[in-house]
Amino acid sequence: MRLIIGITGASGAIYAKRLLEMLHERGVEIDLIITPYGRYIIEYELGIGVKEIEKFATRLWDVDDMAADIASGTQLCDGMVVIPCTMNTVAKMAHGIADNLLLRAFDVMLKSRSRNRGIIIVPRETPLNENHLENLLRLKRMGVTIIPPVPAFYYHPKSIQDMVDFIVALILREFGIAHTVPRWKKP
Repeated sequence: MRLIIGITGASGAIYAKRLLEMLHERGVEIDLIITPYGRYIIEYELGIGVKEIEKFATRLWDVDDMAADIASGTQLCDGMVVIPCTMNTVAKMAHGIADNLLLRAFDVMLKSRSRNRGIIIVPRETPLNENHLENLLRLKRMGVTIIPPVPAFYYHPKSIQDMVDFIVALILREFGIAHTVPRWKKP
């Protein structure tokens, strides 16, 4: 399996790092794109260098490299995840703006939906304003799966890492990748 992972400048770098770790552990090929502000947030929130994130990637792409192979629909990618996803990125996706590689790759994946290419975004913003909601609705209508990082508590998480793992497992499930999402059980 080959997935494109995009990291933007929204808060929530911990989700991206954990997703990359879990995909890497499962042998998934990872094409990684990190926006400039995404790089800043990784260092600020996680206190690590970006290289600690990049080491999980099979291929690294510069966000300005519009000649990258993932900018073409001829590439065989199984899906894309943008985690975390800024509302600026959501707005551009919703309105067909593809002015960098992350957005171009999204556009390519979107037009290739007939080949069962899944797209997931993990928007990290609250509260949501009307523009945010309308843009998210446009993406949903285009077939994009939207997974806000909203924790569940029915399984009694014991740590922040448990809550992060829950969200990441939901993403893995969407691609049919083995996971450990706690399932609801009637008490």
